[in-house]
Amino acid sequence: MSSAARYVAIITDGNGRWAQQRGLPHNDGHEAGADTVKARLRDAVEFGIEELTVYSFSTENWSRPVEEVQGLMEMFSRRIEHETPELDAEGVRMRFIGRRDGVADELREKMAWAEETTAGNDRITLFVAFNYGGRAEILDAAARYEGGGEDAFKALLYAPEMHDPDLIIRTSGEQRLSNYLIWQGAYAELVFAEELWPDYTREAFRASLDEYAVRQRRFGGR
Repeated sequence: MSSAARYVAIITDGNGRWAQQRGLPHNDGHEAGADTVKARLRDAVEFGIEELTVYSFSTENWSRPVEEVQGLMEMFSRRIEHETPELDAEGVRMRFIGRRDGVADELREKMAWAEETTAGNDRITLFVAFNYGGRAEILDAAARYEGGGEDAFKALLYAPEMHDPDLIIRTSGEQRLSNYLIWQGAYAELVFAEELWPDYTREAFRASLDEYAVRQRRFGGR
């Protein structure tokens, strides 16, 4: 039987469908999803989770309609500015993983500011996968890799200090990884929740963690 999950990653899927079901613009779904991230982050602290990684924007998401992408960039910028002091006061360390090139200078500066502001916190680390793709991360590391084995390669990933996730959760009923944490998630347990991300409650989160807790992790052994 597994112990409690300490390192958890989530594919926060279903914001668009949540909005569509309610006749709302897609970006209203993203705003609701961002509220859910903050709420579940606070739950994660109470549940004893040490690292929470959320998939906020993938390298493939640039292909979405221009209006939606612009709205997402504006939301990220606004929320980083407004919510970083609050998260800092709560002891949250923030780290953004993904490619910074292609991201507007102003947003990159706010991301760096949030990381610097919260760098000394140790209550929980929130990794935000932004402009992120698992294959892109491996390619970027491989381009600088000069040998030395797994540890040397891992040191070249976007956040070498990140622990491999014990558990990867995906909401909305979809059952795939969608290019998420390909290296780090090699032996992660997977839980697929039916709820759309904005509907993913504290109780649903607890249920996902409970499902993990009864799994038997063998890491290739017997």
